[in-house]
Amino acid sequence: MSSAKALAEAAPVTPLRPEIVRDRMTAHGGTIVEKPLSTLELLYNQAWLRKLLILFVLASIWEIYGRYLDNDLLFPTFTSTLAAFFRGVADGTLPLRAWGSVKILLVGYGIGIVLATLLTGLAIASRIGTDFLETMTSMLNPLPAIALLPLALIWFGLGNGSLIFVLVHSVTWAIALNTHSGFLSVSRTLTMVGRNYGLSGASLIRKILIPAAFPSILTGLKVGWAFAWRTLIAAELVFGVSSGSGGLGWFIFENKNMLDIPNVFAGLLTVILIGLVVENLIFQTIERHTIRRWGMQA
Repeated sequence: MSSAKALAEAAPVTPLRPEIVRDRMTAHGGTIVEKPLSTLELLYNQAWLRKLLILFVLASIWEIYGRYLDNDLLFPTFTSTLAAFFRGVADGTLPLRAWGSVKILLVGYGIGIVLATLLTGLAIASRIGTDFLETMTSMLNPLPAIALLPLALIWFGLGNGSLIFVLVHSVTWAIALNTHSGFLSVSRTLTMVGRNYGLSGASLIRKILIPAAFPSILTGLKVGWAFAWRTLIAAELVFGVSSGSGGLGWFIFENKNMLDIPNVFAGLLTVILIGLVVENLIFQTIERHTIRRWGMQA
């Protein structure tokens, strides 16, 4: 008992720290934690406004350079291109040609998506399917669709069949390659979690693999759409010349032959506008409701 008392007395005594109470800082003496954004900063935070500003700058450079050259046969100004564009819209020529191109493009794009889905599903389901997809993409993805134009003419003749054939070729491999890469990048832990919940086969792909790989899938869809547009315009230049009919590609070629360069630029502007609409209204909407909503992208 005495030894315990001695140890207690020998132990260092921790001094009591006095409590310090500080008054809250007043608005005059404190720092500003939140600062309201200025009108310019609020406008700058709007993505659509920044893109409009970029387009305005590009259009201004276009107009200045066209006025500097002062030669509509070489490089028309932006205002003359707009005038030709609105004339084509008013008389119905551009909307008719654009719809003809978009209609064929949607058919080829849809078939390419279905074919890419089947090939990717086969690759996920079996090793031989993976080997088949990797071999086919290695062979056919680098092959330009324009190189298949002579074969398309022989096999399908003049008409929409040939156009759809080259479109399917340009779309399928880009989408299949990106989709398969996305599936391969899915964490094995995530796949095992799905299997622990009893998922397998199509249910595992639909509920686990597709959401996890959707950024790569969406990238493939975007790349496939861009390839399809480029292939379609190039193919219509050839098929339009051969058959005397076509969409925007034939419209561009026809006006080039008549040396109506503002109309040529109006056709190119139509292709650009359709691309901007699809990217900002369709793909951005899908991205906002999927990837960003799931927290997979900032």
